Amino acid sequence: MIKFIYKIVTFIVLIIFVIISCISCEDVVDIELNTDNPRLVIEASIIWKKGTIGNEQKIKISTTTDFYSTTIPVVSGATVFITDSSNTYSFIENIGTGEYFCSNFNPVINETYVLTVMHNGETYTATEKLTAVPIIDSVGQTENGGFLGTEIEIKFFFQDDAAVHNFYFYQFNSNFSQLPEYDVNDDNFFQGNQMFGLYTNEKMEVGDELTFTLHGISERYFNYLNILLSLSGGNGGSPFSTPPATLRGNFVNQTNSNNFVFGYFSVSETDVNSYIVQ
Repeated sequence: MIKFIYKIVTFIVLIIFVIISCISCEDVVDIELNTDNPRLVIEASIIWKKGTIGNEQKIKISTTTDFYSTTIPVVSGATVFITDSSNTYSFIENIGTGEYFCSNFNPVINETYVLTVMHNGETYTATEKLTAVPIIDSVGQTENGGFLGTEIEIKFFFQDDAAVHNFYFYQFNSNFSQLPEYDVNDDNFFQGNQMFGLYTNEKMEVGDELTFTLHGISERYFNYLNILLSLSGGNGGSPFSTPPATLRGNFVNQTNSNNFVFGYFSVSETDVNSYIVQ
């Protein structure tokens, strides 16, 4: 009996010793990472929300930075403007912020727009067409969503235009998540029929508020977002944060093709609808 108790005590002491050893061996290791030269990052999403004039628009310019940096360097002093078939829209910086504003933009469906950014002796351009979007005509709710069929599932519905091959970008905002979630879709299997965007989240409860934003986008932007969402791990966080691989948008450096820029210039019409979970 004494030998048995002795073995038990010895075993317990050994376990405690192993736990203490593991805790005491935790060290912070800083890994040295290769840092490339900073590149421009241009956030230029021109959005025309249905029911608004769409005259106020913003473009943000920054640069890439190293992995451990806690701040994003902004770019000041750039020349930024958009042209269409007959107009030029200048974007003026709120000094020191890297944010450039326009108050007289004129959105026209199917109009082609060219964004020009001039900085440090180099000129960057990108071209995109303003894409229309249908209205969100209804919202539905079921109680058997999710992997286990036990989560609340919300769908918003809209009518696809049969005359055009359409591409869509979905944005989901909620009062229980700080970051929006995203998805993309096209009408390959729904041409001319009613389509829907689907949202479910295990955190969602009765009384929560959801906001759905439906964007009409170009095929090229659809392909870009599809890759970007895959690289960023699907819907986990913003697709406009730096991805774990080099993904180029539609910008062209007219001065030095080797010095490419990150970001995408998009022009889209949107419809927005809010819903309270029942």
